[in-house]
Amino acid sequence: MSLLSEPAVRVGVTVTFLRMEVPPAAVAALPRDVVVHRVPECGVAEYRSYYDRVGAPYLWWLRRTMSDRQLAALLRDRNVSINRLDVSGRVSGFYELDATNWPAVNLSYFGLMPHAVGQGLGYAFLCHAVMRAWRQQPNAVTVNTCTADHPRAMPNYLRVGFRRVREVSETWNIPTRLGLQIPETLRV
Repeated sequence: MSLLSEPAVRVGVTVTFLRMEVPPAAVAALPRDVVVHRVPECGVAEYRSYYDRVGAPYLWWLRRTMSDRQLAALLRDRNVSINRLDVSGRVSGFYELDATNWPAVNLSYFGLMPHAVGQGLGYAFLCHAVMRAWRQQPNAVTVNTCTADHPRAMPNYLRVGFRRVREVSETWNIPTRLGLQIPETLRV
């Protein structure tokens, strides 16, 4: 069954595209018990665990519809890096950087797992992601967010130095088989 023909819930969101053309002047440091590891050979199951645990509350669905083969190919791409946040040895978040549109690096996915939300880690973790992107010496770092994301996402992106480039209204057809809990306020 194709994505176009399977049962789906229509969701309306506003997507905001952001861009940063110079590294931030100041960034927050992560606490002592927090470590970020690059995951050089992230497997499909490991990636799906991160993506699903972080993204389910915010309707991350696109990668859930990819086949294992498609996702494995993406994870093997040398322009894509997966980075995991560990707090006191517990996996607590991840981010994905994508340099396939060089000379820009895109922060494709970023977030905390539910147990780590509200612990004061988000902004410092975002600073880490942005600085790791700038280590690649791009001419810009990009990210997008939407109205389904955590309410602190946009303020943190702006605080670290991103600026809004454009907004687009989108309607997503999220397959019901994914089992995502879709807020009534986003249903079309």
